[in-house]
Amino acid sequence: MRFNRSTVMGAMHPILFFAGVYAVVLLFSIFICSTIFYSCNAAKVTVAKKTQQVSPVTSAATASIAGVK
Repeated sequence: MRFNRSTVMGAMHPILFFAGVYAVVLLFSIFICSTIFYSCNAAKVTVAKKTQQVSPVTSAATASIAGVK
């Protein structure tokens, strides 16, 4: 007489594996979809440009740079 040596856990292994894969994919898809949703519905941000003030160049400074006395 042959005995069935496969346990119940061994028989349910494929079902548990695919249930785990489904749970992981479901969590990732919720994260990805919520990220896309919140990025599309984000408030508009205005960017202020930083201006740099340039002092006018005097003729004495130009002469000293050029090496003229």
